[in-house]
Amino acid sequence: MPNGTLAKHLFHWDTKPVKWAMRLRVALYLAQALEYCRSKGRAMYHDLNAYRVLFDKDGNPRLSCFGLMRNSRDGKSYSTNLAFTPPEYLRTGRVTAESVVYSFGTLLLDLLSGKHIPPSHATDHRIHQVCCNKTEIPLLYAFLQALDLIRIKNFWTLMDSSLEGHFSKDDAMELVRLACRCLQNEARERPNAKSLVTVLMPLQKKTEVPSYVLMSIPDGTQSTKPPLPLTPMGEACFRMDLTSIHQILEKIGYKDDEGIASELSFQMWTNQMQETLNCKQKGDSAFRAKDFGTAVDCYTQFIDGGTIVYPSVFARRCLSYLMNDMPQEALADAMKAQMVFPEWPTASYLQAAALFSLGMDSDAQECLNDGTDLEANRNKT
Repeated sequence: MPNGTLAKHLFHWDTKPVKWAMRLRVALYLAQALEYCRSKGRAMYHDLNAYRVLFDKDGNPRLSCFGLMRNSRDGKSYSTNLAFTPPEYLRTGRVTAESVVYSFGTLLLDLLSGKHIPPSHATDHRIHQVCCNKTEIPLLYAFLQALDLIRIKNFWTLMDSSLEGHFSKDDAMELVRLACRCLQNEARERPNAKSLVTVLMPLQKKTEVPSYVLMSIPDGTQSTKPPLPLTPMGEACFRMDLTSIHQILEKIGYKDDEGIASELSFQMWTNQMQETLNCKQKGDSAFRAKDFGTAVDCYTQFIDGGTIVYPSVFARRCLSYLMNDMPQEALADAMKAQMVFPEWPTASYLQAAALFSLGMDSDAQECLNDGTDLEANRNKT
């Protein structure tokens, strides 16, 4: 999948925003992918978001396989990212096929607004009532604002300004209506995947135009620009030198987390939060001492606490998994680190290391290139 993620093209574009016709095509292709999964008995797609959508060599959007990795216990299915789960998850702890449709609704808002909905640990009284009056629930302020705009019929201010009005208002209104149906609080009121396809099919414009033209990318070819030289971290991941990776992560510490962690400074300090942070400190001590089994256990307790999200914790658990010969779990953690901090080169580098361990060398090389590019851009600024 050489042309990156939907998140990259939608939120972090350099020259041109994604065209309206392509956004409609993305919505349809994803709905068709979900319907296909359902027809094959795999309706449970976890953490559907813009980072799960990849573009192939022809610029066509594809649903990645990572969401099909089921995390289950006690015969139930659980999501791993509360930022994209519906209200019923907070009541039952379970994810259903209707939950996937809810996540699809958040993707429609992304396509309409061109903005990423970042996870937030803020609280909101209106949603507390919906979510059984629980407190300290991670919520999405931008998401709430978008829903408010829809409710008061002022959704035109939600539209991506970079489109400069180059979209069909009728189609946009239909997409907003569909998003509203997908984001219903009651799961039974949401449409199924087949209904999504039925609604989106008539909205397709420029069906004769190939996706690579709409995306303004080369026809079936990868970028021809010469690759940048590998950084020390990139070189260590390329050689699968886990000891050097460990030394670099220790040296970096948590400096890259400062901007993210500061968002949580206003939270009420509780005993539960203190216990959670103690788990992280024990994990850091074990990681420093190269006791990677203990590090995995402690970091897992910290992450499961759900109070604070540190990309560096995912990175450290990722390496700990690699040290314990668990590359699939390592890859999942590297991807989660990238979801929390999309511009962090270390997340791409660690994905490369995990992919090399899985024998997926061409994919690993792509991640190395991504990490090198991100680090070069960071150094420029």
